[in-house]
Amino acid sequence: MTIEIKPLTINLIPDYLDFFDYRAFSDGSPCGPCYCAAPSMDDAAEAQMVSEFGDDIKSTLRRYAINLLIAGKIHGYLAFDGEHAVGWCNAGDRDGYLRWIPDIARELSFGKTVSVLCFAIAPEYRGQGLSLALLDRIVADATAQGYAAVEGYPRIQKDREPYDFNGPLHLFEKAGFVEKARLDELVVMSKDLRATQPKPLIKQHPNG
Repeated sequence: MTIEIKPLTINLIPDYLDFFDYRAFSDGSPCGPCYCAAPSMDDAAEAQMVSEFGDDIKSTLRRYAINLLIAGKIHGYLAFDGEHAVGWCNAGDRDGYLRWIPDIARELSFGKTVSVLCFAIAPEYRGQGLSLALLDRIVADATAQGYAAVEGYPRIQKDREPYDFNGPLHLFEKAGFVEKARLDELVVMSKDLRATQPKPLIKQHPNG
């Protein structure tokens, strides 16, 4: 298996939709149907969407997601095995999210930050390191783009919950994240990128 991680672009919208249409929740997971649009919506937009659910929730979710995708408001990375997307992570500039960022995280100042909000992995690919591969790529790109940190928001749970889409705590620990804050079961995990970024060259004046 050769996995390739690609940032979401307008050209990958068909692959994104195909993943959520057919693979993300093919095991009947209670997380589906979902198109990971909610983090990019405000309360009023989500309320309007819910009011339109009717008997076909999936089609309504899909329609709203398409509009957000075309507008460039959904951000993240797709994991591909060959031609098919088999994994997804919703991640982007923290300031670009209207919701889903814990208040305790916004109160912490680490500089320009990428937030990691959600993972979805096709059932047959779970437990094979795709989430870590996605997270590593996010960190690499955030570093190259000059971000100060990458954050995730896992929850401490005795048993793995079916709605544990934030990613488990041990995933972030394995990727080198450290705990920055905790509120009840919510943990803010952060990876400081400033030490890994190249320092600018300082030119010495000829006369010292």
